[in-house]
This record gives sequence, C-alpha cells and structure tokens, in this order.
Amino acid sequence: MSTLIDQLHEGDRFAALAGARLTEIREGFARAELVVGEQHVNAAGVCQGGVLYTLGDFSFAAVANSHGILSLGVSNTISFLKSAKLGDKLVAECNELYDHHKLPYCDIRITNQDGELVAVMTGLAYRMKKDFGFDSLM
Repeated sequence: MSTLIDQLHEGDRFAALAGARLTEIREGFARAELVVGEQHVNAAGVCQGGVLYTLGDFSFAAVANSHGILSLGVSNTISFLKSAKLGDKLVAECNELYDHHKLPYCDIRITNQDGELVAVMTGLAYRMKKDFGFDSLM
C-alpha cells in the first residue's frame, strides 16, 4: 500500500497535468499548490477559472478521502474574488467543516503568494460504502 498523497498524485492525472501538487494532508485538512504558467492563462491574460477550480477540488479530494472511505464530490461552488496572474503561486487550503458519515462538507480558500484571497469554494462529498486504503496520509 502507499500514502494517500501518493495515490492522489498518481491517480488524479488531470490535477497533475494542470501542475497542482498536494503539500499537506491531515485528517480534515489539505493544502494544494500551483504556480500559474503560460498554459493556465486565458484570452483576458489572467488565470483561467478552471485552473482555480481544479486546484481547490484537488485539496477537497484529499480532505474528503482522508478518513479512509472512498468519497466523491457531488456539489461544489466557486466564487472568483481576484484575478490570478502569470507567475502567481496559488495555495488552496481545504477544511472539513462537517464530518458527516455520508455527506461531509468542506470550505476551500485559494490565496496567492501575498496571502490575498483569490477564490472561495465549498464542497459536498458523498462517502461510498467502500474503503479507500492507504498506510498513512503523507
């Protein structure tokens, strides 16, 4: 077996292609990071919203699965508060606000390298009746 962080880095190919990396996982908390590159910029010259969503969702996946039960997102919302620009280092921090046995609820905040709030998200997951096995979180 392996760690949860290894399983998510290897298994979530889309997040990997986007350049997102998990840097911390604790039960009920996760942090993911990404540096905005040329491939992330839209026609307006700012980071495409889907990149922010992917980063936040990656941290959400780590939290939702941190209890060892396979959990899949069923509802997520995102609000964009500030544009991210080329070269910005983005950090998504996800906190589990409600550890429900079937529908855990999380709050995700995405900030830039200056600590400015770029986007906020919420996430609701569904816990399957299936173990998501790992030896440790990190």
